[in-house]
Amino acid sequence: MKKVAMLLLMAAFPLSAWAKMPVVTSFSIIADMTREIGGDRIEVVSLVGPDQDAHVFQPKPADVKRVGEAKVFVVNGLGYEGWMGRLTRAANFKGVVVSAASGVSALKVASDDHDHGHGAIDPHAWHDPVRVQNYIHNIEAGLTKADPAGRDIYRQRAAAYSAKVKAMDAWAVQQFSTIPLAQRKVLSSHNAFAYLGARYQISFLAPQGVSTDAEASAKSVARLVRQVRQDKIRAVFAENMASQRLMDQLSREAGVKVGGKLYSDALSPSGGPADSYLALFRHNVSAIVSALK
Repeated sequence: MKKVAMLLLMAAFPLSAWAKMPVVTSFSIIADMTREIGGDRIEVVSLVGPDQDAHVFQPKPADVKRVGEAKVFVVNGLGYEGWMGRLTRAANFKGVVVSAASGVSALKVASDDHDHGHGAIDPHAWHDPVRVQNYIHNIEAGLTKADPAGRDIYRQRAAAYSAKVKAMDAWAVQQFSTIPLAQRKVLSSHNAFAYLGARYQISFLAPQGVSTDAEASAKSVARLVRQVRQDKIRAVFAENMASQRLMDQLSREAGVKVGGKLYSDALSPSGGPADSYLALFRHNVSAIVSALK
């Protein structure tokens, strides 16, 4: 009798009603935001994991399969995932594509960096919590489109997450207010922090452009060494998914010490100092403020 009852129950509620909605995201930061908004209704797989570089990602057959089976594919957009179009075509993806950064006021990059990955637009908008409100709205809308029954849950979770991001922004404003404007100069591995700089009036310098796939020229490195010496820049950071070799070279030639690690394009592994977007942002702000002081 128990077996019959179970079969009747399964007939009344198909297996798809019990399964979580499969969602694929392009990289770890977007994956974390999506999990925050989707909660227990979704199962998220990130193509590019923690401490990995989405700039040089090459999809494998297993990634094509994952995307083909997903109901939602969440990407950053703004040209960040140059491989995204090829991947969705190979996977014959029929679900909802969410460009999380859609609608943000995008920053332009220097004209000499256009050929190095992303064209004229800087895609790293997640480093500005104000612009991240667009990410939250777009992810909520995409999940709702694929799963209308979860509308209220997605709306509530998005509102709660939005409040946390706004509180974090207010905290960062207070933190940077203790640093004189003329002192807010930071050297990092590649040009990933322009949005952070624009939001909190920080001047970021970098030997590489917006893509880590671009090699820094000897001329640009020499120019940076001169500027670091001239401006006496002491806030010098490597990045979790970039080569340490270039920063070590700059450190030697400019006579400064690399003061720690910033998380730019990827989270840390679970349990690390930046294993969520909120943790990443707080870690970066705290590290920068400490170095500038």
